[in-house]
Amino acid sequence: MIVSYKYPIFPSKITQWKLAENLDACRWLYNRLLQDLNVAKEKGIKLKPYDTQNLIPFLKPENPQLGKVYSKVLQMVNYTLWSNIKGLSGSKKRGLKIGHIRFKGPGWYNTLNYNQSGFKIDQDHGLLYLSKIGDMRIKLYRKIEGCIKSIIIKREGKRWFAIVQMDQKLQPLPKTEETIGLDVGLTSFVVDSEGNDIENPRCAEQSADKLASCKEDSQELRRVRIIVERSRIRLQSYIRESIARETISYINYLGCISIVSISFVLRILMSKV
Repeated sequence: MIVSYKYPIFPSKITQWKLAENLDACRWLYNRLLQDLNVAKEKGIKLKPYDTQNLIPFLKPENPQLGKVYSKVLQMVNYTLWSNIKGLSGSKKRGLKIGHIRFKGPGWYNTLNYNQSGFKIDQDHGLLYLSKIGDMRIKLYRKIEGCIKSIIIKREGKRWFAIVQMDQKLQPLPKTEETIGLDVGLTSFVVDSEGNDIENPRCAEQSADKLASCKEDSQELRRVRIIVERSRIRLQSYIRESIARETISYINYLGCISIVSISFVLRILMSKV
């Protein structure tokens, strides 16, 4: 089973510049391949994934920055584009009203996918090596076990992370007859049938209040905007960690978990009106 772990990385300023340069080159390639697909569609030509992948070597003279990106990473840009097309097509088949795939603007492309090769992790010294990028520190709060399939480098604001995907054999949990009910609410994050109440995170409210009180086009407004963006990233990280922590605590010791359906509650309330 493929398991993913997210580790913070701490590249130097020069390495951050290289990573940002690689991201911008991948963004350019994504937009160029999407443009070629749109032009081919207008001409009635049907292209397939291997057709656009074969175009990548011929685009390097047009954009020399592509030569500074590891070849597998460029191939995964093509894979990402076709995955988005497949997802869009599936949504349209389900009857959803969805437009076209958009081009990536500056700062919209934030991942580098090193699939199968081009990376090396030194767990003893806490170092991550990426081809055509170099070494950087990585905080391994959990030991990596199993065969590493890929490493995805992700930029979140001013922070960088490495998502390590590995193949692991999971051990089955011991059987138990314990059961519990969960109610996801608005005032509280989760309330279970045993009376445990998990509060909602509130780390962004104070920064939002400061943002509302700032004058337009002021230095204070720009400073608070940075604070709010950091709060948003911290909030997302907190929610992911909280969900994972609480989910594991329930799954490890319970055999059956029942979650209250909002639509079911609404039907009961409507039937009493």
